[in-house]
Amino acid sequence: MSKDVEKLIKYRKEVLDTKSTSFCGAKWYNATTWLGSGTTASCHHPPAHKIPLVELEGNPSAIHNTKHKKAMRKMMQCGERPRECEYCWKIEDIPGDTRVSDRVFKSNIYTNEQLEAAHKADYNDNTMLKTFEIAFDRVCNLACSYCNASFSTTWAKDIKKDGPYQNLVSDGAAAFQQDGKWTEPFGRDAVTAETNPYIKAFWDWWDSGLADSLEELRVTGGEPLMSGETWKLFDKIKARPDMRLAINSNLICKDKILDNLIKKSQDIKKFHVYTSAECYGEHQEYVRDNFIWKTWDKNMRRFIQEANYEGLHIMMTINSLCLFTITEFLDHVYTFKEIKGVKSPTVTLNLLRFPSFQSPLSLPDHIKIHVRTKLMDWYAKQDDRKLWTGIERANIERLIDYLDHVDAPHRRTSSKATLWRDFKSFYEQYDIRRGKDINVFPEILTDWLDMLPPTIINVSGLKDGDSTKNNVGEEDVMRIAKEEGWILQPDNKNIDKPLGDYDVD
Repeated sequence: MSKDVEKLIKYRKEVLDTKSTSFCGAKWYNATTWLGSGTTASCHHPPAHKIPLVELEGNPSAIHNTKHKKAMRKMMQCGERPRECEYCWKIEDIPGDTRVSDRVFKSNIYTNEQLEAAHKADYNDNTMLKTFEIAFDRVCNLACSYCNASFSTTWAKDIKKDGPYQNLVSDGAAAFQQDGKWTEPFGRDAVTAETNPYIKAFWDWWDSGLADSLEELRVTGGEPLMSGETWKLFDKIKARPDMRLAINSNLICKDKILDNLIKKSQDIKKFHVYTSAECYGEHQEYVRDNFIWKTWDKNMRRFIQEANYEGLHIMMTINSLCLFTITEFLDHVYTFKEIKGVKSPTVTLNLLRFPSFQSPLSLPDHIKIHVRTKLMDWYAKQDDRKLWTGIERANIERLIDYLDHVDAPHRRTSSKATLWRDFKSFYEQYDIRRGKDINVFPEILTDWLDMLPPTIINVSGLKDGDSTKNNVGEEDVMRIAKEEGWILQPDNKNIDKPLGDYDVD
């Protein structure tokens, strides 16, 4: 365990756990809110929940301070673990108590005084945010394999053109059987305060104290650079020179848009860009449909050399397919760091849990051992690379242990047989719809896929392993469906879950 990791573990024990062993500052001071659909979460790990319009009446801060979040705060003050925060509990429960969960990373950005105030506060208080991530809409030019129509209009076009993906029954797979229309309750063009009450609440709260409280405003999507509302924020932030403005962008954009982004950055004192990638070359272009590796590489190098920025970050979504070239990708990232001889850009390794069949934990053991060994061997040679930060090293070490010690991405994950069959069924359809070929990946993966039988799932006549439990028949499926809130779709005989609900917990 590195000294940096030791410091983070010490912080958790001496600062967070002394308040309660489940305390996390993100529940008070951080939020991600999708203004288009009116949903929110305390960070990007728990499932989003709906913001009741009635709670907004006279209280625009309810786009963050929902009754649901307040109930979770009470649990954390009492040392109880909210089930929606299972992402962190999985990491902290790895044997040996040596791994750093995101509870630490998302709390140590706040002062001890702020954390102490949150712990002692009435859980019903309306808290002023410090870090806020918002999405105005879901417009996006990419359709990444693990994303879905709820967050990408390009994904929505896939579903509208070719219909729902068939023969998928594992947890999270229902996301590929809907077109995301639920994310536009006020219409596709309702992206202003005049047409969307959630956007109105955001600007009302901004003018009544939020702008003075925020330390960082982060805009996500979709692809924020495709939203007119995003560009308006640059002018708003000018009046708040101490506020960080962060933009999540895939950076797969034309020169004209990048020129404008670089130009706007010159007027922002604390500007951050968070981009997304996690594997190398044609593997990345397969995983993230419409991603153009050469464009991303060119735009990254231009931004590093020409933009005015305080931070540049690469958010890696650790899925099953990225692991085959993750070390090549990290080597490439290091060449970005060397352009200016500084640690930026930095990387974070975010473990994908939904859909479960795309989680790295859903790979068969012999493949997990193969990719983990490759990553371990690569990491053992990184001691001389001084531009890797302590947090980056902690993220890499966490992934190595995650692949070794954690068996499932969350509680009540579907059986391995079901996950494997959904994996094969999804990518067979993905290849046809997107004009791709999974044979770009190594034989250790494709040989395994060739061994799996084809999957045809019907509500009646289910075969063993073809549902989320092993060896169940139709009656058991109906019982499970009722318990877990699924909807049995009579049109295509697929099992679906309510739209936007990815977590059966």
